[in-house]
Amino acid sequence: MATILNDSEVLQLIRERKLFPKEYPSLFQMKEKKGHREQEITLKRNDGSLFKVILRQSRINVLDFSAILGYIPPKLNLMFRLKRYNGKSHEHTNIIEKASFYDFHIHLATLRYQESGLKEDGYAEVSDAYADIRSAMDCLIKDCNIILPDDKQFRLQF
Repeated sequence: MATILNDSEVLQLIRERKLFPKEYPSLFQMKEKKGHREQEITLKRNDGSLFKVILRQSRINVLDFSAILGYIPPKLNLMFRLKRYNGKSHEHTNIIEKASFYDFHIHLATLRYQESGLKEDGYAEVSDAYADIRSAMDCLIKDCNIILPDDKQFRLQF
């Protein structure tokens, strides 16, 4: 990706207040795709950029999922993954640190990984904050300053 965000910019975008639209519950009716279910919400920012919240889950393995907060800079079509909550379905390796684990884990975009030519969110840490896609989305909502309208609870519909 042409745009490289430093760690401070990544954290600033994550911490920015994001208001879900009033019709958001109907937006999270997961749609069937090849081998998985998926849904996303796009949130517009004043500068023409976008946030995207994306949920994906395998139809075969319920622990194979991702809840993602992405950012699309103005006038670009490429999404920069700021934060990603993955299920316990595969081994992850932090390439720079040469550390591997098989567990629930949270990816975070870092300048170090970008400068090394790796995926922006290639670095991840083990997490026990969630155990399924619903609780991962709850974590994403809390950690990424997403505001639900009318204090409603998030309900994922399959």
